[in-house]
Parts: sequence; structure tokens; C-alpha cells
Amino acid sequence: MTFLKKIHHVAVICSDYAISRSFYTEVLGLEIVAENYRADRSSYKLDLALPGGGQIELFSFPAPPARPSFPEATGLRHVAFEVDDIEATKEHLTLNGITVEQIRTDPFTKRRFTFFSDPDGLPLELYEI
Repeated sequence: MTFLKKIHHVAVICSDYAISRSFYTEVLGLEIVAENYRADRSSYKLDLALPGGGQIELFSFPAPPARPSFPEATGLRHVAFEVDDIEATKEHLTLNGITVEQIRTDPFTKRRFTFFSDPDGLPLELYEI
């Protein structure tokens, strides 16, 4: 038996708040739920609504360490977003200057997917339903 219901939020720490805020709100189109500046931590916390009820919490901190991605480090690998039309979504991202990998098909699920990165190199996935 599990007590878990669903993912509530994913927390992301960015290196440049203005650039990441623009990426997540303007390019990905996520709606702002709340935006707060925490003076005691010299940090912003931006809550962004995901379709389906989850959220992304975007944090800024002074001089955060780089996230190891290559080679892949132990821990959270990526965040995947479900999309209806992967080609249209890829085109939208590309038109906004985002590099998107080639669309592939998962050999087990037969679903199409691809990867791109946020401004700090956090791997993000598009997964077509």
C-alpha cells in the first residue's frame, strides 16, 4: 500500500532568475501562482502551475553550485512534460531559440519523446501521449 497520491511539485534552483523566469513563463507558458522575494536569503521563490495540479518551484540563490549532468550524476535525472503533439511543441521551442534533440520512440512503450534543457542545463523531456 502506498500513501503517495501524486507529485505536488518539483523544485528547481536557477543561476539567473530573470532568464529562468522568462523561460518557464514565456517559453513554456507556465502560469505564476505566487512570486516572493526572501530578503533574508537574497532569494526569489516562484511557484508555477503545471497542468494537472502540480507545480514547479523556481528558486534563486546567490552563487549556487553547478549541477553535474555530464556524465550523469546520481539523483534526479530529468523532469518530463506530457504533450499531445511533440512535433508542434518541438517547433515552438526551436522558434524560441531552444535546442531540442531529435524525436525518438521508446522501444518499450512505443511513445515518442525528446529532450531539451532549461537555461541552466537541467534536462527536460517532452513525452507524447
